Amino acid sequence: MENFLGLLRIRIKRGISLAVRDTLSSDPYVIVRMGKQKLKTSVISKSINPEWNEDLTLTVTDPILPVKLQVYDQDTFSLDDKMGDAQLDINPFLEAVKMRLESLPNGTIITKVKPNRENWLAEESNITWEDDKVIQNMILRLRNVEQGELELQLHWIDIPGSRGL
Repeated sequence: MENFLGLLRIRIKRGISLAVRDTLSSDPYVIVRMGKQKLKTSVISKSINPEWNEDLTLTVTDPILPVKLQVYDQDTFSLDDKMGDAQLDINPFLEAVKMRLESLPNGTIITKVKPNRENWLAEESNITWEDDKVIQNMILRLRNVEQGELELQLHWIDIPGSRGL
């Protein structure tokens, strides 16, 4: 526990205009990796605009480690097809969490993260104070694929007895 900084909860909300890998559609799922941790969403059948709304929780020990996301199309009789990937820099989010802004009004924007060549953001992402926690909503543009985006939400969870931020 003393090596943990806390938990990063990633809500995989939805995929937007994902690549077609089967005849007319795809059966997508997302794999999230951070260091040696690997988590997976459920498979959504026959959709290029899947709605997952699934929470995946990673234990953060090193804030420098990137969060890697890979989207695949599930196949029954062959290897699953790649549908793109993205990488998430959690440092701007963690910096906002470190501010300890408990007295802010609900919905206050703490900071904005603009898309650039260093991140995978499809559009500007707001880090806000909502329901007594720091939240970041974002849309990531998938790379190594002809099209597709992932909509996510980040939320930090402090662990009692952990090192903390």
